[in-house]
Amino acid sequence: MKYKTGMAIAVSIVEDDAQARKILANWISRDSGFRLAGDWGTAESALAPLAEKKPHVVLMDINLPGISGVEAVRRLKPLMPDTQFVMLTVYEDTDHIYNALAAGASGYLLKQTPREELLHALNDVHNGGSPMTSNIARKVVQSFRHPGAATLEGEDLSPREQEVLDLLARGYLYKEIAERLNISVPTVNTYVRRMYEKLHVRSRAQAVAKYAHLTGEEPSHQR
Repeated sequence: MKYKTGMAIAVSIVEDDAQARKILANWISRDSGFRLAGDWGTAESALAPLAEKKPHVVLMDINLPGISGVEAVRRLKPLMPDTQFVMLTVYEDTDHIYNALAAGASGYLLKQTPREELLHALNDVHNGGSPMTSNIARKVVQSFRHPGAATLEGEDLSPREQEVLDLLARGYLYKEIAERLNISVPTVNTYVRRMYEKLHVRSRAQAVAKYAHLTGEEPSHQR
């Protein structure tokens, strides 16, 4: 499988099921678009080497023994702000999804995700996407829609930041946003970082969900 990244995407795996971990490692190692950057069976054994290696993407099992996958992401994300975490799980319930995204995860995939779909998801998240199955994406929006008074968050976004957020919600990648708005990719990153601060979120998935909450619109996955 060929991707437009220009280099192999470094992927690490944290999965307590030895057989599942072996299969995932094999999938990644067999594809020239990726490079396996270590695999571990527990969060405890993975925390220090992951913080040192800083891979592009980490596939994190949500239900690990000892320190959970969610807690591991919560600890690692501040140390690895440029690393994207994708939760791999059997759970589809709102609480697990919300907790994972709140911790800093950028994607949420089911363990039965087929190989090709999973590899595409890893490439997508590395390029600014937020890979989720459609039913999980709907749950993400619902998980951020709490009852109560309307929030004023988002009113401080500049017109350009609102444009970038709108394109993020419509599924555009950072490079595509840069081309559409005639700005550089680093400039897009700057706008995204400012939006995250203003919206009090830590990932694209959270920003898109907050966008849906603020506008009352379902995020579109079509372009």
